[in-house]
Amino acid sequence: MAKKSWIERNKKKQATVARYAELRAKLKAEGDYVGLTMLPRNASPTRVVNRCGLTGRRRGYLRRFNLSRIAFRELANQGMIPGVTKSSW
Repeated sequence: MAKKSWIERNKKKQATVARYAELRAKLKAEGDYVGLTMLPRNASPTRVVNRCGLTGRRRGYLRRFNLSRIAFRELANQGMIPGVTKSSW
C-alpha cells in the first residue's frame, strides 16, 4: 500500500488540474506561453500520476480497470471483476 500522503498529494494535483483546465486551454489557444508559465506547476496534467484505486500503487497500473496488476490479479482470482476469467490452454 502506498503512503497516504502520496495518495492525497495526487488527489490535490488532480483538483488543481481540474481548476485550471479551462484557463490552460484558453492560454494555449492564444499561444500565450508566458501566461502558461505563470500558472502553478501542478496545474499541468502531466504532473498527475495514475494510481491504483485500492492500493495507491503507481507501477503496473491497468487503465481499463483502474487497478495495479497485483490488485487486479487478486480480484480476478476471487471472481470479483465481471467478465474476467483465468486463461487456460
